[in-house]
Amino acid sequence: MARPSLEVADVFRPHGAAWRKANAGHLSLAQLKVMSAIETCRTAALGGHVERGEDCAHERISYNSCRNRHCPKCQAAAARQWLEDREAELLPVPDYHVVFTLPASIGAVAFHNKAVVYDLLFRTAAETLITIAADPKHLGARIGLTAVLHTWGSALTHHPHVHVIVPGGGVSPDGSRWIACKSGFFLPVRVLSRLFRRLFLEGLEALRSAGRLVFLGDLAPLADKRAFEAALAPLRRSEWVVYAKRPFAGPKAVLAYLARYTHRVAISNARLIALDEKGVTFKWKDYRIKGRHRLKTMTLDVHEFIRRFLLHLLPTGFHRIRHYGLFAGTVRANNIERVRQLLAAPERPPAKADNDAQTPSPSHRCPRCGGRMILVETFEGARPARSAPPSRIRIDTS
Repeated sequence: MARPSLEVADVFRPHGAAWRKANAGHLSLAQLKVMSAIETCRTAALGGHVERGEDCAHERISYNSCRNRHCPKCQAAAARQWLEDREAELLPVPDYHVVFTLPASIGAVAFHNKAVVYDLLFRTAAETLITIAADPKHLGARIGLTAVLHTWGSALTHHPHVHVIVPGGGVSPDGSRWIACKSGFFLPVRVLSRLFRRLFLEGLEALRSAGRLVFLGDLAPLADKRAFEAALAPLRRSEWVVYAKRPFAGPKAVLAYLARYTHRVAISNARLIALDEKGVTFKWKDYRIKGRHRLKTMTLDVHEFIRRFLLHLLPTGFHRIRHYGLFAGTVRANNIERVRQLLAAPERPPAKADNDAQTPSPSHRCPRCGGRMILVETFEGARPARSAPPSRIRIDTS
């Protein structure tokens, strides 16, 4: 894959130090670690290795990745591996895409209480789907789902929401049969929205009562019970956004979607256009506009771009991909196999055997002789690699 002409690292490297100095005393250790990881990713600072073509003398140096989950470059490989693991679990039924979004007025509370509020968002979205699906008036079945957290809008603003992929049906309460949903329709959106609203607000109030929410700066008055309840009152009457898309066109379409969404970070390198004296210019979508005219460009001051990017760091150890219902926990594999039996699905092909290095993947193939690239040396970040003829070295930053 060709390296993008501009990367987030290209913004952080020349401007990160000035931003850190301007915000000294207001940065978390997590923010500093992420900035450092992105700035040094796939550079000599992290060390690397030297490879040589098996059938020729061609050599190349590859530098190590930072493997930080907020790094745009490192998430592509993680996504590919995750998808390979999930591919065998796809069921031969239509899959639906449901999005649960928090109202903007809760955004500030969520931002200052990321771990507990994002967790609440996950749990209430899952409970909403599982509860309505189990109701005999709707589907009357036990379902499984996969949820992915996103915290950003296209313009890098704070916009917490979860994307849920759920098969169009479930297992009957007695486990004897598969109950399919109506063609092209999963569950009523308005019913989902009302239950999601109630469950989330009840959960938020429970977090406040248990002292698990902090209220900083302008939010300080909300520490008072009556002020908190008054702030929530309008939200109990407003419509919350739950969006259900039409079913995917088969398992391959589901995988293509997941490839774009599961390991996405706040902005991909592919969206960046320019870095100049005006700031950082990038592509974004204005979802208030329909059609191709929603595609626009935006230019942010460099310091504002960095600030917005760092809004979306997740708490340490927080899982942004979660499975619920039939897909949860240690019974996941058994449940999937049982569903396949109920659907009389064909047996899955055996796992692909290793090619015994006879047909190397493109990334491990010598561009000169076509054979394998053999590891000949590794080096630490503090020590440069040994010299090699300039004509034979290619810096691999893909």
